[in-house]
Amino acid sequence: MRKKPELLMPAAGPEVLRTAVRYGADAVYIGGDIFGLRAKAKNFTPAEMAEGIRFAHAHGKKVYVTANILAHNRDLEEAEGYFETLRDLRAADGASASPDALIVSDPGLFSLAKRVWPGAEFHISTQANNTNYGTYLFWHGLGAKRVVSARELSLAEIRQIREKIPAELEIESFVHGAMCVSYSGRCLLSSYLTGRDANLGECTHPCRWKYAVMEETRPGEYMPVCENERGTFLFNSKDLCMIGHIPELLEAGIDSFKVEGRMKTALYAATVARAYRKAIDDCLESEALYRSNLEWYEQEVRKCTHRQYSTGFFFGKPDESAQIYDAGTYINDYVYLGTVYETDEKGRARIEQRNRFFAGDRIEVMRPDGRDSFVTVEKIEDAAGNAMESAPHPRQLLWLTLSERVGEGDILRAEKDAV
Repeated sequence: MRKKPELLMPAAGPEVLRTAVRYGADAVYIGGDIFGLRAKAKNFTPAEMAEGIRFAHAHGKKVYVTANILAHNRDLEEAEGYFETLRDLRAADGASASPDALIVSDPGLFSLAKRVWPGAEFHISTQANNTNYGTYLFWHGLGAKRVVSARELSLAEIRQIREKIPAELEIESFVHGAMCVSYSGRCLLSSYLTGRDANLGECTHPCRWKYAVMEETRPGEYMPVCENERGTFLFNSKDLCMIGHIPELLEAGIDSFKVEGRMKTALYAATVARAYRKAIDDCLESEALYRSNLEWYEQEVRKCTHRQYSTGFFFGKPDESAQIYDAGTYINDYVYLGTVYETDEKGRARIEQRNRFFAGDRIEVMRPDGRDSFVTVEKIEDAAGNAMESAPHPRQLLWLTLSERVGEGDILRAEKDAV
């Protein structure tokens, strides 16, 4: 019988963490205010982290905290205090709320964290360039529980690693989300062009920018950079999507299927988590069941913001089809309207509006159990009970009367052209 892999989802903040847990994640990885590689994400304060961990644990799920920057001398003293904070996290009721594991890449931070928190579980980030079984054995010898494979590895290489390492050493691999132009994400472009270091979590994503050539004797005269008439986005990679290859991932012996996206919305977390949850569970039940539902999985992961999809390096070195030359923008066919925070005795749903919609619109309700339904927005009211045609202010708290009852945690979305 195949081993059931962990589905590991990202979360930018508390709302996304709760969504990922509700919609099928086995574990969630998050960042604190410092030392993670997504400095521009909302991230978690210690108090938010503790409450998020308590919520996940109450649902039988795990939370891992990233501390995977490539540290400089100036970081080490502060890191010691940070690891002490994580070790001693307490929820509002005083209960222990320490994370289930730390994700690190820098050997100095790894050693420091082990000294400060000897009982912690350690996962070695993909930033450490984990490309061979010798590297896995090295980290295992130092006490790591899990190593995240470099995104440049093929499934054949991952299978070889699995054969050469102890059964208790876990392999985690990215299976979905944005790819990086640089090796294992260790990029210097952002630091060179903007002074913001990608290896300290401050990447400005210059690989997504449009470039031109300027000849030094003709300043101000921009000439396009062409790639066989496909465009000028030279560094712009497609997103990774392996939902059509779950059997191959299982056969490779990967213990944790990781989704990228700690800058993404609750709609992204819900859509991707629910699709992969069903794909994994169906495949473990029978490959025939998985194949019969494959079209649904693939349609679902296109209902959140994404770039064009590819299979990355899993089936060998990508050819030019893994690059996007003609555009640097996302595909965004669905709009996130909000998550249901609560319902009242009248059957109304309270949400925080994320995109504009109107009374009378037909929108879609997305539920954690896989059911979707279309409803009509019969009435919109503000917090004071005043009827509104639409919500003019971003993130406004609203009460909605819908043509069908909804529940806490349900997500409201709509096709872009429908609202």
